Order: sequence, then structure tokens, then C-alpha cells
Amino acid sequence: MPTVTARVLREAIGIFFKESFNASAVEEICVEMGLRPPEPPDDVAFYSKRAYVVARLQGMQLSELATFAIRLDEEHDAPELRELIAQVGPTGVAGQPKNLIFAADGPKHRLVLSDAINNDIEVVANEQFCLVYDRPLDAGGLTWGQLTEWWSAREGLAQSSETEVSQSLYARLAQSLDNDAETLILRRYSQRYVDIGPDIPALIPQVYLHYDPYTRSELGPQGAALRRQRMDFLLLFPNRIRVVIELDGKQHYSDSRTGRADPDRYAEMVAEDRRLRLRGYEVYRFGGAELEDRASASALLDDFFTQLTARYQH
Repeated sequence: MPTVTARVLREAIGIFFKESFNASAVEEICVEMGLRPPEPPDDVAFYSKRAYVVARLQGMQLSELATFAIRLDEEHDAPELRELIAQVGPTGVAGQPKNLIFAADGPKHRLVLSDAINNDIEVVANEQFCLVYDRPLDAGGLTWGQLTEWWSAREGLAQSSETEVSQSLYARLAQSLDNDAETLILRRYSQRYVDIGPDIPALIPQVYLHYDPYTRSELGPQGAALRRQRMDFLLLFPNRIRVVIELDGKQHYSDSRTGRADPDRYAEMVAEDRRLRLRGYEVYRFGGAELEDRASASALLDDFFTQLTARYQH
């Protein structure tokens, strides 16, 4: 549980503004960082900068305040806030998800920015080999119920039962998986939809985290394609918490030609994990050997998902 309250963090942010900026800068930064105006509107910044900022932070949950404090530290260097941020625990990823491309099961798609200002994308080739969730995503995450509603509308399944829509979506997601172990992960989590209901986060396979439009041949010998362009699985929990689940087969730590352990390949993997965690993602890995025996692997996965839900679902 967090050891710092929303009130304490809100006051600390207010004090940081008071000690770091003049009144005009306080107003500018509040607007720039998207804080709503105080109610009622007031020019209190010109006589109490701390109170003005605290007023604008009213109504924000602890996780939202922590995300705001992280951004404040990144942009304005706020070491005074770092200890408090650490006490909050998982704070999620700053910003709202805008694009969700997943379940890739064929040649890599091509996309363009149809509106570069709004970061709107459009898949212009191989769109039949991936899914693009095109509804707004917010801090509430993405549930199985929301995903099945989207799938029903996309596939014209309005006359189908909820079970039929769910089974249709499951089949399409499973189509994108690479091996039996990944299929077991999806199957065991999907049982939770049956047992608990559709309001739990959707387990989304083969999600693009990075996208590099260039091939290795186009980049040339001096170029380098982005590493780990896809994640095995992603869960979007409430409060901007994003959980990545990776299955480590031999290809993650061995040379593809010799089959021997490759320290460089392993180092690339853990370096990318660090980058993800520093951006706010939570990363969990399973070794392929853990999931070889179906009975024990099923029990392992069921226990893992139960603990994962207890940690992040509030």
C-alpha cells in the first residue's frame, strides 16, 4: 500500500511550485501541464503560489498526482518530490494511449500519419494481418467487455450473442500467437473472463510498442532497426498502469545460428526492460521451461493472474 497520501503529495507539489517559480511562471506551467483552473477562478497565484497550485490539483487521485509529479520532475527537475513518488508505488505511464495495434499474424503492416499534428495513424498496407483498436482510450484502461463491443461493431456481429462475439474475438487473438505456451497464457487468462466477468482488463497479444517503417535492407549496414517492436501481451489496467507479459523462448537468450547462449542478445533484452520500467511499464517474464507441463503451468498462471489482479486492480 502507498505510504504517502494524496494530500501530502498535493501539498509537496504546491511547495515545489512556490519555491521554484514566480507567479507568472506558475500560471504558465499549470496551463502547459493541463491542470484545470481552480473553482471558482482566482488569481491566487499572485499572492499564494502554493495555495493556487493545490487548488488546481484538487480532485486528482493519488496515482494521477504521482504521474503529474513524475512529469514535473522530468521537465523541471524536482528532487524534492522523488522520495514521495517512490512511496506511491506503481504509478502508471504518463499520458494517454492513442494507438493500439495488436494481434499481428502476417506480413508487417505499413502505416502513415494521416494527421501528424494529432498523431492520427492510418494503416495503408497489410491491414488484414493486424487489428487496430480505433476507439478512445483513457486512464480507465481497456476491459474485455470494451474490446468485445468494439469487435462486435467491427465485424458486424450485432445479431450474435455475447458468448459468440467473445469466442470469435478469442479465436482471432489466438490466431496471432506463436506457440503453445503463448496459447496457454491466453487460455488461462480468458478463463477469468468466464469466471469473473467482462469488466477485467483485456489480455492483448502481439502489441506494437515501437514501429519502425524501414526494413534492415533500407537502413543499411550503419542503421539499426528498433528493438522489440512487439510485446507478447499487454494489459491496460485503470490509472494508466500498463503491464507487459513476455514469454522467453530460446531466441531471447541464444544465437539463432548456433543455439548457444548469447550474452549480447540477453543484454539487449534486459536493457529494453529497464527502459520500459523507467517509462512506467510493469514487465513480467515467464521462462519457456516453466510452461512445458500443462497442468503445473495452468496452476502457475492462475496463481500469477490472481496476484496480478490483487496488485493492480482497485
